Amino acid sequence: MGGEYKDLLNRIQSRFKKLSKGQKRIADYILNNYDKVAFMTAASLGQAVDVSESTVVRFANALGYGGYPKLQKALQESIKTKLTTVQRFEMSKELESNTDIYKKIMNQDIENIQRSVDDLDIVNLMEIADRIHDAKRVYVLGLRSSSVLAQYLSFYLNFSIDRVNVIPVGALDAFDSVINLSEEDLLIVITFPRYSNQTLKLATYAHENKIPIVSITDSVLSPVAPLSKHILTAKYDMTTFIDSLVAPMSIINSLILAVGMKNREFLDQKFKSLEKIWEESHTYSDKYETESKY
Repeated sequence: MGGEYKDLLNRIQSRFKKLSKGQKRIADYILNNYDKVAFMTAASLGQAVDVSESTVVRFANALGYGGYPKLQKALQESIKTKLTTVQRFEMSKELESNTDIYKKIMNQDIENIQRSVDDLDIVNLMEIADRIHDAKRVYVLGLRSSSVLAQYLSFYLNFSIDRVNVIPVGALDAFDSVINLSEEDLLIVITFPRYSNQTLKLATYAHENKIPIVSITDSVLSPVAPLSKHILTAKYDMTTFIDSLVAPMSIINSLILAVGMKNREFLDQKFKSLEKIWEESHTYSDKYETESKY
């Protein structure tokens, strides 16, 4: 279990004797049902152990969290790599009675972006852009839901450097692609909880063969982090069975821009040429149809 859970466990153990009877029931319930509590409201937790919502809040304060949301966030961080999709779906049922759940999901995405912005190391971002710009070839690896991010990153990087490839999702094809890489190339690995075993196997093989890796992941504690020359992190929280890729997408946009700015003249000429092609081939519509055809 993650460090956040161990920290919570230590806090409970060190303060247990000073807790009230109601707070001790909360502590016992959390220790036995931490995966559920991570997505329960303070009111729901209080109802589960037959105490008031204010008792739950006081319990969180007694442990030094400064409120129940911070305690809950610690639990969510500790279990986010462990929960199955079925468990995540079950957790989301706790939110069904809350009519603001849909806005809450969007606000959580906003919070994730803000936290990612606060943690963004611009020097590190520019060093990654340099590596991408200077690499002989760039391969992007992202499986499962991260494949969307891999395709997006590759699509826009190819405008700037024109030598970017996405590693295919098939197991054999993926290893064939990694085998062909050299120390002059660069492998960008995108992985978020639940981490794909196939991604980690490919990254491990690349690392063992001295292929430089840049990882885009949720934390420096991610299993791909020790294999990487550079790590670009984006905050990732899950409240439902849906993987929230909003903050990772925002970080990737920053990286695309950083690479593009290193090759401005080439990019300017390329877009001018592409605009002519797009116009001649009617790739994009330049006006809305205002009259119905029917």
